[in-house]
Amino acid sequence: MAQRRDHSRVLIYSHDSFGLGHLRRCRAIAHALVDRNEDMTVLILSGSPIIGSFGFKRRVDFVRVPGVIKLRNGEYTSQHLKLDTDETLALRASIIQHTAEVFDPDLFIVDKEPLGLRGEVRETLELVRNRGNHTVLGLRDVMDDARLLAPEWERKHAVPALDALYDSIWVYGLPQICDPLEGISVPPSVRRKMVYTGYLRREASGRELPHPVPIDGPFILVTPGGGGDGEELVDWVLRAYETDRNMEHPALIVLGPFMQLERQQEFQRRAAVLSDVVVETFDSQLEDVMARAVGVVAMGGYNTFCEILSFDKRAILVPRVRPRLEQFIRASRAEQIGLVRMLPPDEGTDELAMIRALRTLPYQKRPSEVVIPGLLEGLDSVNKLVARELREGGEIVLPAFARAAAVVGGE
Repeated sequence: MAQRRDHSRVLIYSHDSFGLGHLRRCRAIAHALVDRNEDMTVLILSGSPIIGSFGFKRRVDFVRVPGVIKLRNGEYTSQHLKLDTDETLALRASIIQHTAEVFDPDLFIVDKEPLGLRGEVRETLELVRNRGNHTVLGLRDVMDDARLLAPEWERKHAVPALDALYDSIWVYGLPQICDPLEGISVPPSVRRKMVYTGYLRREASGRELPHPVPIDGPFILVTPGGGGDGEELVDWVLRAYETDRNMEHPALIVLGPFMQLERQQEFQRRAAVLSDVVVETFDSQLEDVMARAVGVVAMGGYNTFCEILSFDKRAILVPRVRPRLEQFIRASRAEQIGLVRMLPPDEGTDELAMIRALRTLPYQKRPSEVVIPGLLEGLDSVNKLVARELREGGEIVLPAFARAAAVVGGE
């Protein structure tokens, strides 16, 4: 192992090449770590093709591995290179391992996939542990319906990896919303590693909006996240504005960079004839837009949900149900608690349902009216956990909500 330094290094791995969720979650954690630790450097490993479109704070940087995309049949293929899948995955695994060898992280955080894409981080996890350093698996609050997740994890040999290759498992949520391993058979040794952090709070930069809505006053933000599977949501909202020409608030629709170009152009043409709808393709600082909105219409991905809570926005969630039930589970649980309103996606042909929801959105309760201890303490908890892992060792002193969550999670 390399000689110990007077500063600490954290390596974060995010496997996904499609969508924004994994990247934005890892970026939020990296920024929170360097904000509160002047002696820390964070490096992100990512397959995202648009990672360079985001700004990063000093002492945070990234290494981009070749991208892959998942086909409709479930198989993966290289996103840009003329390489077969095995060659692409071998190249990714080599870059990941070599980066860890040279960067020599004190802490390696893996996002969501215990062994990475097709097992590409197994050897890197073993390398880090053999050097006596720490490994952490970070899980969002909801993974998927257990009936779908259990066979997937069995196929990927995920549970043995949790037991053998990880020191800790951090859940970026609370059990009042969901236990991500609910219905999954895991040994007590794995349950003991689990810590609930709370959700990851987001902040706005305070910059001016690049394209303000053309009507003075409050507006409704419509965001399908990365946009790759958000066409039905955008179409539903546009049909509502096309049907009701006297909506109380204008809409700002941010399509997302992964939406098909043909659909982007179609939505832009439809919005061009509406005086109260503005369409943008992408905004790398969507937090600033959301902070100014009177309400939000979204699909219910993890990051958007964190932003809704952080900026205390009234929200309508229209979750996807394919290929995963993650968003539906999160949205339905959040609605039960009273944090948001959910419109089932199977109502998507009913313009009147969306019109009613949009008209009543500004009068919903705010999330802050529901008192949930530790709800937005995720980044504070992550910093405390990192400090204990790297500096003090021994037993971690958990905040009250995390201790209670650990008991619930082990039932």
